[in-house]
Amino acid sequence: MTTTQNSRPAEPGSDGAGLLPAEAGQVSEQESRQVAEAARESEWGKPSFGKELFLGRLRLDLINPWPTPDPAATVKADPFLRTLEEYVRSGVDGAAIERDARIPDEVFQGLGRLGAFGMKIDEKYGGLGLSNLHYCRALMLAGSVSPAIGALLSAHQSIGVPQPLKMFGTDEQKQTFLPRLAAGEVSAFLLTEPDVGSDPARLATIAEPTEDGTGYRLNGVKLWATNGTVATLLVVMARVPATDGRRGGITAFVVEGDSPGITVERRNAFLGLRGLENSVTRFHDVFVPRENVIGGEGRGLKIALTTLNTGRLSLPAMCVGAGKWCLNVAREWAAERVQWGRPVGAHEAVATKLSFIAATTYGMETMLDLCCLLADDDRNDIRIEAALVKLYASEMAWRIADELIQIRGGRGYETADSLAARGERPAAVEQILRDLRINRIFEGSTEIMHLLIAREAVDAHLSVAGDIIDPEAGLGRKARAGARAGAFYAKWLPTLAVGRGQSPTAYAEFGPLATHLRYAERASRKLARSTFYAMSRWQGKLERKQGFLGRIVDIGAEVFAISAVCVRAHAERQTRPEGVELADLFCRQARLRVDALFRALWENTDSVDVAAAKRILDGRYASVEDGIVAPAADAAWVAAWEPGPSSVPDVRRRIPPG
Repeated sequence: MTTTQNSRPAEPGSDGAGLLPAEAGQVSEQESRQVAEAARESEWGKPSFGKELFLGRLRLDLINPWPTPDPAATVKADPFLRTLEEYVRSGVDGAAIERDARIPDEVFQGLGRLGAFGMKIDEKYGGLGLSNLHYCRALMLAGSVSPAIGALLSAHQSIGVPQPLKMFGTDEQKQTFLPRLAAGEVSAFLLTEPDVGSDPARLATIAEPTEDGTGYRLNGVKLWATNGTVATLLVVMARVPATDGRRGGITAFVVEGDSPGITVERRNAFLGLRGLENSVTRFHDVFVPRENVIGGEGRGLKIALTTLNTGRLSLPAMCVGAGKWCLNVAREWAAERVQWGRPVGAHEAVATKLSFIAATTYGMETMLDLCCLLADDDRNDIRIEAALVKLYASEMAWRIADELIQIRGGRGYETADSLAARGERPAAVEQILRDLRINRIFEGSTEIMHLLIAREAVDAHLSVAGDIIDPEAGLGRKARAGARAGAFYAKWLPTLAVGRGQSPTAYAEFGPLATHLRYAERASRKLARSTFYAMSRWQGKLERKQGFLGRIVDIGAEVFAISAVCVRAHAERQTRPEGVELADLFCRQARLRVDALFRALWENTDSVDVAAAKRILDGRYASVEDGIVAPAADAAWVAAWEPGPSSVPDVRRRIPPG
């Protein structure tokens, strides 16, 4: 590890502080990478289907037989889910939320009375204590009526105060804050800043310890805080300066939303999720007691990433709900709408779209359910699987909605209110496309997810051979790494040559789905071989081959999905025989995507595109932009901010007690 005059190395055991900038914004690429690396979980104490998959081992025993939910958890959850469905059907007007860009106070109150704000909070703190599976089903249900409500509940519980306190909070913190949240107070998570997104090393919000040692003074500005205008409790990520005897680092705090010095400067407006309460929030000398530090100084990023291992499941839950909604509209419309003497669904051009929507929704739901069930039994490490289903569902749900608009034609582009005005069914198809678009950015953009998952996928290689490709490693470290790598690859590489997938009778117990599992096993080994070849070819430069890494991850997601749908459909073949048909359909489509991705690993224009991008950035092709009126250039792309008190009115919103 190297240092610069603007940084200091992380102290041992800093758990995510990494290499900390002495001054926000002055961080090198290497320092940013080191901060991110220090924050990730480095140990694999539990088995992981995803980890094994990227190593060329299709460990079907980790997901087969299909896991089943705890009967007691189901008995506890079912009455709540029925009550929630009754409430959102009769008490929530999703169209009004979209039209008014506001979730009414009475909806907050109604959800609070049901216990919806405490779904993931343990019963001893006043919550419902639902499993991940039933929590995701509740989000799916609520989000199908109003995606803004799904986002409200998800941000509150999956990344807001409840989850980090559940995993890392002290008993006192849990007793102090969790009952309030279970009763209906709203929480928010504040990490992003005007010039800080997926690169937390540049975090500029400072938590300066007070001289008397009783707490900290927060100063900074946070951007895009979901629930930020309505939240009364906040999780805030801020940088504690390091001093002699103080480790410092990026730290997580529970902050009272009405503390003096906090100003909600504005509510942000978006393309979709119009009812979402999302803020720009300023902190000026905000006092936070030392008792409100979560997990200790310097552990903020690790807490955030660990929380997201299961927290990411909430987003694909709403994508699955959207897929189901789109399938319902597509099926009914395509059966009723007649063109050229036949229902439009009978025409091949539309039939292929219907097939994609149905099969992909089944695949997304299966991946989500499997991840939830694995998370609930706590015997598996699902960090890769949860990231894969977030990535996959967000991309596929967007494609599903886009195909639905095409099936609906002009009516797909028309608003629900416009349809209703002339007496037609107000299917809000254009809205769901807008609402879904953010999921490819929320909680890690597709591009960032590709890199995060790829890092985990090559972890075994870096563990044994990382020093070989590290330019800063000395000859001694390289020699030791060479010995480790030789021993590892001597045993591992031969396993990639031959496997069960080459036997025509393998997985015969899965009947007609066996051929797909044989394909998955072969694809897993081919994926591992491709990764090894890429590491051998590019070595340390592999991290810059983001197109290649993205395709590697996408192949892994498809193979994970193929494996999951085969196991699920086989397990349910007696009670849901149609599942075998859907699984076969999904696998046939997925295999075509995988084959195309494998070809694109080596046959692509990545290097040409990178060279072209450099010329584009240099302005060489600016003449292509001639003939249009470009956006005004009288403001910065990223607004600057200065420390100090706010100069604008506070726009926070407080929900009256129900």
